[in-house]
Amino acid sequence: MQLIIAKDYGEMCAKAARLFAAEITLKPDCLLGLATGSTPVGLYDALIGKFAEGELDFSQVRTVNLDEYAGLPGSHPQSYRYFMDHHLFDWVNIDKRNTYLPDGTAVDSEAECARYERQIEALGQVDIQLLGIGLNGHIGFNEPGDSFPAATHVTDLAPSTIRANARFFRSIDEVPTRALTMGIGTILKAKKIVLLTNGAAKAETLYQMMYGPVTPQLPASILQFHPDVVVFADEEAASVIRERTSADR
Repeated sequence: MQLIIAKDYGEMCAKAARLFAAEITLKPDCLLGLATGSTPVGLYDALIGKFAEGELDFSQVRTVNLDEYAGLPGSHPQSYRYFMDHHLFDWVNIDKRNTYLPDGTAVDSEAECARYERQIEALGQVDIQLLGIGLNGHIGFNEPGDSFPAATHVTDLAPSTIRANARFFRSIDEVPTRALTMGIGTILKAKKIVLLTNGAAKAETLYQMMYGPVTPQLPASILQFHPDVVVFADEEAASVIRERTSADR
Protein backbone atom coordinates (compact mmCIF):
# COMPACT_ATOMS: atom_id res chain seq x y z
CA MET A 1 0.00 0.00 0.00
CA GLN A 2 1.53 3.28 -1.15
CA LEU A 3 0.86 6.51 0.78
CA ILE A 4 1.22 9.85 -1.01
CA ILE A 5 0.94 12.84 1.31
CA ALA A 6 -0.09 16.23 -0.08
CA LYS A 7 0.09 19.54 1.73
CA ASP A 8 -3.63 20.21 1.38
CA TYR A 9 -6.86 19.06 -0.29
CA GLY A 10 -6.17 20.87 -3.56
CA GLU A 11 -2.75 19.31 -4.00
CA MET A 12 -4.12 15.89 -3.06
CA CYS A 13 -6.79 16.08 -5.77
CA ALA A 14 -4.32 17.37 -8.35
CA LYS A 15 -1.94 14.47 -7.68
CA ALA A 16 -4.76 11.91 -7.91
CA ALA A 17 -6.09 13.53 -11.10
CA ARG A 18 -2.74 13.01 -12.80
CA LEU A 19 -2.97 9.29 -12.11
CA PHE A 20 -6.49 9.05 -13.54
CA ALA A 21 -5.55 11.22 -16.51
CA ALA A 22 -2.64 8.93 -17.31
CA GLU A 23 -4.94 5.89 -17.27
CA ILE A 24 -7.45 7.55 -19.61
CA THR A 25 -4.66 8.63 -21.97
CA LEU A 26 -2.97 5.22 -22.07
CA LYS A 27 -6.23 3.25 -22.24
CA PRO A 28 -9.00 5.39 -23.80
CA ASP A 29 -11.67 2.74 -23.16
CA CYS A 30 -10.66 2.16 -19.55
CA LEU A 31 -13.22 1.10 -16.96
CA LEU A 32 -13.19 3.42 -13.97
CA GLY A 33 -14.85 2.69 -10.65
CA LEU A 34 -16.12 5.98 -9.26
CA ALA A 35 -17.20 7.28 -5.87
CA THR A 36 -19.37 10.09 -4.55
CA GLY A 37 -19.39 12.33 -1.49
CA SER A 38 -17.49 15.53 -0.80
CA THR A 39 -13.99 14.00 -0.97
CA PRO A 40 -13.73 13.26 -4.73
CA VAL A 41 -15.25 16.55 -5.90
CA GLY A 42 -11.84 18.22 -6.23
CA LEU A 43 -10.55 15.27 -8.25
CA TYR A 44 -13.50 15.51 -10.64
CA ASP A 45 -12.99 19.26 -10.94
CA ALA A 46 -9.35 18.67 -11.88
CA LEU A 47 -10.33 16.11 -14.53
CA ILE A 48 -12.92 18.52 -15.94
CA GLY A 49 -10.19 21.15 -16.14
CA LYS A 50 -7.92 18.80 -18.06
CA PHE A 51 -10.76 18.01 -20.47
CA ALA A 52 -11.50 21.71 -20.98
CA GLU A 53 -7.84 22.29 -21.82
CA GLY A 54 -7.94 19.53 -24.43
CA GLU A 55 -5.76 17.12 -22.46
CA LEU A 56 -8.35 14.36 -22.01
CA ASP A 57 -10.91 12.55 -24.15
CA PHE A 58 -13.67 10.72 -22.25
CA SER A 59 -15.56 9.52 -25.33
CA GLN A 60 -14.64 5.85 -24.85
CA VAL A 61 -14.35 5.80 -21.05
CA ARG A 62 -16.70 3.51 -19.14
CA THR A 63 -17.61 3.90 -15.49
CA VAL A 64 -19.25 1.96 -12.68
CA ASN A 65 -20.20 3.58 -9.41
CA LEU A 66 -19.82 2.11 -5.97
CA ASP A 67 -23.33 2.65 -4.69
CA GLU A 68 -26.70 4.37 -4.73
CA TYR A 69 -29.25 5.25 -2.07
CA ALA A 70 -32.24 2.93 -1.93
CA GLY A 71 -35.43 4.76 -2.82
CA LEU A 72 -33.97 7.75 -4.64
CA PRO A 73 -34.50 8.19 -8.39
CA GLY A 74 -31.64 9.48 -10.51
CA SER A 75 -33.41 12.84 -10.80
CA HIS A 76 -33.26 13.42 -7.02
CA PRO A 77 -30.62 16.06 -6.18
CA GLN A 78 -29.09 13.78 -3.53
CA SER A 79 -29.00 10.63 -5.64
CA TYR A 80 -25.60 9.49 -6.75
CA ARG A 81 -26.63 9.47 -10.41
CA TYR A 82 -27.48 13.16 -10.06
CA PHE A 83 -24.17 13.74 -8.23
CA MET A 84 -22.12 12.12 -10.98
CA ASP A 85 -23.94 14.04 -13.72
CA HIS A 86 -23.54 17.33 -11.88
CA HIS A 87 -19.90 16.89 -10.80
CA LEU A 88 -18.41 15.10 -13.81
CA PHE A 89 -20.48 13.57 -16.60
CA ASP A 90 -22.26 16.76 -17.73
CA TRP A 91 -18.91 18.55 -18.10
CA VAL A 92 -16.97 16.08 -20.25
CA ASN A 93 -17.62 14.20 -23.49
CA ILE A 94 -18.46 10.88 -21.88
CA ASP A 95 -21.27 8.77 -23.33
CA LYS A 96 -23.72 8.41 -20.46
CA ARG A 97 -24.80 5.06 -21.85
CA ASN A 98 -21.39 3.89 -20.68
CA THR A 99 -21.90 5.12 -17.10
CA TYR A 100 -23.43 2.63 -14.71
CA LEU A 101 -24.94 2.89 -11.22
CA PRO A 102 -27.34 0.66 -9.29
CA ASP A 103 -31.02 1.57 -9.66
CA GLY A 104 -32.13 2.85 -6.28
CA THR A 105 -35.80 2.72 -7.31
CA ALA A 106 -35.84 -0.98 -8.23
CA VAL A 107 -38.84 -2.73 -6.69
CA ASP A 108 -36.71 -5.76 -5.85
CA SER A 109 -33.46 -4.35 -4.46
CA GLU A 110 -31.85 -7.76 -4.04
CA ALA A 111 -32.51 -8.61 -7.68
CA GLU A 112 -31.12 -5.24 -8.72
CA CYS A 113 -27.93 -5.93 -6.76
CA ALA A 114 -27.52 -9.25 -8.55
CA ARG A 115 -28.13 -7.54 -11.90
CA TYR A 116 -25.58 -4.83 -11.15
CA GLU A 117 -22.97 -7.40 -10.12
CA ARG A 118 -23.50 -9.18 -13.44
CA GLN A 119 -23.23 -5.85 -15.27
CA ILE A 120 -19.86 -5.12 -13.68
CA GLU A 121 -18.59 -8.60 -14.53
CA ALA A 122 -19.73 -8.19 -18.15
CA LEU A 123 -17.81 -4.92 -18.49
CA GLY A 124 -14.56 -6.55 -17.41
CA GLN A 125 -12.02 -5.78 -14.73
CA VAL A 126 -12.10 -2.27 -13.29
CA ASP A 127 -8.82 -0.51 -14.14
CA ILE A 128 -8.90 1.97 -11.24
CA GLN A 129 -11.40 1.92 -8.39
CA LEU A 130 -11.76 5.23 -6.55
CA LEU A 131 -12.63 5.12 -2.86
CA GLY A 132 -13.17 7.43 0.05
CA ILE A 133 -13.27 6.24 3.64
CA GLY A 134 -15.88 6.88 6.30
CA LEU A 135 -15.10 7.82 9.87
CA ASN A 136 -16.06 4.28 10.86
CA GLY A 137 -13.85 2.79 8.16
CA HIS A 138 -16.54 1.99 5.62
CA ILE A 139 -15.72 1.88 1.91
CA GLY A 140 -18.63 2.19 -0.48
CA PHE A 141 -21.48 1.57 1.93
CA ASN A 142 -19.85 -1.52 3.41
CA GLU A 143 -20.43 -0.74 7.07
CA PRO A 144 -18.63 -2.35 10.04
CA GLY A 145 -19.98 -5.84 10.74
CA ASP A 146 -19.12 -9.45 11.35
CA SER A 147 -17.90 -10.28 7.83
CA PHE A 148 -16.73 -8.77 4.56
CA PRO A 149 -19.63 -8.81 2.05
CA ALA A 150 -18.50 -10.45 -1.17
CA ALA A 151 -20.86 -9.02 -3.79
CA THR A 152 -23.16 -6.08 -4.49
CA HIS A 153 -25.84 -6.05 -1.80
CA VAL A 154 -28.43 -4.01 0.06
CA THR A 155 -27.15 -2.60 3.32
CA ASP A 156 -28.55 -0.71 6.30
CA LEU A 157 -26.59 2.47 6.87
CA ALA A 158 -24.91 2.92 10.24
CA PRO A 159 -26.21 5.76 12.43
CA SER A 160 -22.83 7.49 12.12
CA THR A 161 -23.06 7.36 8.32
CA ILE A 162 -26.58 8.77 8.37
CA ARG A 163 -25.43 11.61 10.63
CA ALA A 164 -22.42 12.32 8.40
CA ASN A 165 -24.59 12.45 5.27
CA ALA A 166 -27.30 14.58 6.87
CA ARG A 167 -25.41 17.72 5.80
CA PHE A 168 -26.48 17.02 2.22
CA PHE A 169 -30.20 16.93 3.11
CA ARG A 170 -32.61 19.44 4.63
CA SER A 171 -32.90 17.29 7.75
CA ILE A 172 -31.54 14.00 9.05
CA ASP A 173 -35.02 12.53 8.67
CA GLU A 174 -34.67 12.78 4.88
CA VAL A 175 -31.46 10.74 4.72
CA PRO A 176 -32.12 7.27 3.28
CA THR A 177 -31.38 4.49 5.74
CA ARG A 178 -30.50 1.84 3.15
CA ALA A 179 -28.29 1.69 0.07
CA LEU A 180 -27.22 -0.62 -2.73
CA THR A 181 -23.44 -1.01 -2.70
CA MET A 182 -20.64 -2.96 -4.31
CA GLY A 183 -19.38 -5.59 -1.91
CA ILE A 184 -15.83 -5.78 -0.59
CA GLY A 185 -15.16 -8.69 -2.93
CA THR A 186 -16.33 -6.64 -5.91
CA ILE A 187 -14.09 -3.72 -4.93
CA LEU A 188 -11.04 -5.95 -4.47
CA LYS A 189 -11.32 -7.27 -8.05
CA ALA A 190 -10.09 -3.91 -9.42
CA LYS A 191 -6.57 -3.83 -10.88
CA LYS A 192 -5.70 -0.69 -8.92
CA ILE A 193 -7.42 1.02 -6.00
CA VAL A 194 -7.04 4.74 -5.25
CA LEU A 195 -8.27 6.00 -1.89
CA LEU A 196 -8.61 9.71 -1.11
CA THR A 197 -8.91 11.12 2.39
CA ASN A 198 -8.42 14.52 3.95
CA GLY A 199 -8.87 16.24 7.28
CA ALA A 200 -7.80 15.51 10.83
CA ALA A 201 -11.07 13.72 11.60
CA LYS A 202 -9.98 10.82 9.36
CA ALA A 203 -6.42 10.56 10.73
CA GLU A 204 -7.00 7.77 13.25
CA THR A 205 -9.18 5.83 10.83
CA LEU A 206 -6.51 6.05 8.13
CA TYR A 207 -3.85 4.82 10.53
CA GLN A 208 -5.96 1.86 11.57
CA MET A 209 -6.76 1.07 7.95
CA MET A 210 -3.10 0.91 6.99
CA TYR A 211 -1.44 -0.41 10.16
CA GLY A 212 -4.17 -1.93 12.31
CA PRO A 213 -5.57 -5.45 12.24
CA VAL A 214 -7.59 -6.56 9.23
CA THR A 215 -11.12 -6.80 10.57
CA PRO A 216 -14.67 -6.36 9.24
CA GLN A 217 -15.17 -3.95 12.13
CA LEU A 218 -13.07 -1.58 10.01
CA PRO A 219 -13.96 -2.62 6.45
CA ALA A 220 -11.26 -0.56 4.73
CA SER A 221 -8.56 -2.58 6.52
CA ILE A 222 -9.11 -5.34 3.95
CA LEU A 223 -7.26 -3.14 1.45
CA GLN A 224 -4.04 -4.29 3.12
CA PHE A 225 -4.50 -7.51 1.13
CA HIS A 226 -4.83 -5.83 -2.28
CA PRO A 227 -1.62 -5.80 -4.36
CA ASP A 228 -1.96 -2.26 -5.75
CA VAL A 229 -3.44 0.43 -3.50
CA VAL A 230 -2.45 4.09 -3.63
CA VAL A 231 -3.64 6.30 -0.77
CA PHE A 232 -3.68 10.06 -1.30
CA ALA A 233 -3.96 12.01 1.95
CA ASP A 234 -3.45 15.59 3.00
CA GLU A 235 -1.12 16.40 5.91
CA GLU A 236 -3.95 16.48 8.44
CA ALA A 237 -5.27 13.05 7.47
CA ALA A 238 -1.73 11.63 7.56
CA SER A 239 -0.86 13.25 10.90
CA VAL A 240 -1.38 10.16 13.08
CA ILE A 241 0.59 7.97 10.69
CA ARG A 242 3.48 10.41 10.75
CA GLU A 243 3.45 10.71 14.55
CA ARG A 244 3.33 6.98 15.24
CA THR A 245 5.64 5.76 12.49
CA SER A 246 8.28 8.39 13.36
CA ALA A 247 8.02 7.38 17.02
CA ASP A 248 8.59 3.75 16.03
CA ARG A 249 11.81 4.73 14.30
